Formats: sequence, structure tokens, C-alpha cells
Amino acid sequence: MPSPARSRLRLPRGRAADAALASGLFLVVGLGTLRSLIGAREEPWAVTSANWVLIAVACGALYFSSRRPVAAASVAALVTAVYYVTSAYDGPLLLAVVVALFLVAAAGRLHAAVVIAALCLIGTALGTFRGNGDVNQVALFMLTGWFVAMITLGGLRHSHLARARETEERAATRERLRIARELHDVVGHHLSLINVQSTAALRRLTKDPAAGADQATEALGAVKDASREALRELRATLGVLREAGEAAPTAPAPGLDRIGELTDAAGAAGLAVTVHRTGHTEPLPVEADLAAYRIVQESLTNVARHARATRADIHLVGEDGRLAITVTDDGRGPAADPARTGPPGSGITGMRERARALGGDLTAGPAPGGGFTVRATLPLARTTATEGPRR
Repeated sequence: MPSPARSRLRLPRGRAADAALASGLFLVVGLGTLRSLIGAREEPWAVTSANWVLIAVACGALYFSSRRPVAAASVAALVTAVYYVTSAYDGPLLLAVVVALFLVAAAGRLHAAVVIAALCLIGTALGTFRGNGDVNQVALFMLTGWFVAMITLGGLRHSHLARARETEERAATRERLRIARELHDVVGHHLSLINVQSTAALRRLTKDPAAGADQATEALGAVKDASREALRELRATLGVLREAGEAAPTAPAPGLDRIGELTDAAGAAGLAVTVHRTGHTEPLPVEADLAAYRIVQESLTNVARHARATRADIHLVGEDGRLAITVTDDGRGPAADPARTGPPGSGITGMRERARALGGDLTAGPAPGGGFTVRATLPLARTTATEGPRR
């Protein structure tokens, strides 16, 4: 038994939709012009045949409306004008012009739609004022209303589609920024630890190869662990970009329950890290938990970059529906390295964006007694957007 989703009628798209529109319009106009083929003759068969060709051309022009809307509408308007001048039978071929004007306006060519409609109205008005009994002034007024209505509806359709595209682009931009922050957090944190450990190992081996061998081996082991963790998290982060049908990552999103991994890695880099928990700090909503983990991770990365920093303190305070995060270190400012060039990192900016995205805030700067301090506050209110199981 087919599922409801499969049995649901699917509308044609692309050129199939254009063909369906042109064919449907030709069917409607043809049914409205059948009296030219039956009943008493009001014109020669040769003229009737030529007029049916004009009907086919005017309706067929709409097949190109999605690719060349102005050209299609111009052809439909010109052929329709010729038809009404040469045919003794009034049919609903004007529908082709009305639909074409809507499509031109829906494509964003509002000025072109207005010009084509104005030319059609001017030609019809000239015929009316010269004594054409088929179209009186009331009919001309109603035709004007139809043109205005269709152009207005087409313009509204274009505005709606433009807003939808803008919304999709904003969502894509936010997703790209989120991925960029994830990559920065993962790569920046672990590469900083790798840099610290490899530098320490190199210095130990350079100063005293015999005595520093054990310490260098320990440091290189920490480098191996940090690189493996960086690769694992990098694969998990890039998993959002995988093709449809590919296996999704099964590792859970990092949270404060994994803060021990951060403190262990920082400890291997020579930093004594202490974690203080107060109040309700877990379990947390998924997005708040991830943001808290990343803020602590980036803060410890910054600590690793401070000169002569030996310890860091992490305070997690959960109360009144909010989580307060404070990370302080005893470093005495970044090391002056003339060989180091390039722009400063965007870690603090990324942390601040994470906090603000959840309705919180973050400040960072030198502490009064020395060192560096990062303070963040995240709301813990559970919402539909933040609730859900971890993957």
C-alpha cells in the first residue's frame, strides 16, 4: 500500500510546468472558440485556420515564460492583437495576455509588465473610440482592472519568493558561521595544545637529550592524543556537510560532562586546571551545553597562549535559570614573539556570538590582579529549539 506522501499529487516543475501551462491555456481558449468551427460561417475557413494558428502561437509563447517572460508576453500580446483584428469570432484569447502579465510581474520585471499592459490598453482604447462595437468603455475599464490586478498579484508573488530566498540565504549564512565556529574551536584548541606540547618536547630534547627523553616522550604522547581528538571532532563537525544517504556521526555532541577531557589536556600542557561547580549545572539543554563546552574550550585555548600561565580556574554556577561561566588564569599577558605574524584570532568573537545566539552575553579581558578572565552567562530555559536528544 503506497504511503500518503507517495500517493500525493505532485505538480509539474520546470519546463514540464511551462508545457502544462501552455497546453492548459490552449485547451481553455480552444473550448471558448469552438463556435468558429461549428454553426453558421462568419468568415472564410482560411481565415479561421489562420486564427487558430494565432491561438496556438499566443498560448505556446507561454512555454517560454519562465526563461524569457518579457519576450513571451510581448509575443502573446502582439499575436492576440492580430487575432482580434482579423477574427470574426471573439474568443477568450485575452487570457494569454493576462497570464503572461502575471508571469512577467512574478519574475520581477514590473516595469516591463506595466509597459506591455499600457500598450494593450492603448490599442484597445483606440479601437473602442473609433467605433469598435465589441469593446465599449465599460469593458475597457474592466480590462484595465484585470491588468492591474494581475500585475499586482505577480508583484506580490515576486516579493514573497524574494523574502523566502532571503530567509533561506540567512539560514545558510548562519549555518556556515556555526560550522566555521565549530571548526575554529576544534582546530584552534587542539592545535594550540599540540603547539605547546611539541615546543616543550623540542626544548627538553635540545637542552638535555638524555634527561629530557622521558618528558619529551610524555609530551609527544599528549600531542598524539590531541591530534586524534582533533581529527575525531573535525569529522563530527564536518558530518553536517555529508551527502544524503551517508552514515551520520554517532558520537554525542560535546557538553560539560566532557569537561574533564579539556582539563586533562590542559594539564598535559603544564596548566593546573580546577573546576568549581555550584548549583544546577547539568543536565543542560543541548545547545546551552554545547555552547558552555565550547566557551570553556576556547578559554583554555587562550590560557595556553598566555605567557607563563601556570593555572586556570573554571567556575560553573547554575541558578535562576541561567548558567554563569568564569574562566580565569594567572598568566602575565601574551608572549612577545617578533616572528609571529598574522591577524589575531577570532576566538573571543566566536564565544560572544555563541552566547548571544542563545540570549546570553560574554565579556573577556585582563583581570585586575593579573591574568585573563572570561565571563559568560547562558540562559537555561528549555525551548523547542534547544530541546532534543543528542546524536
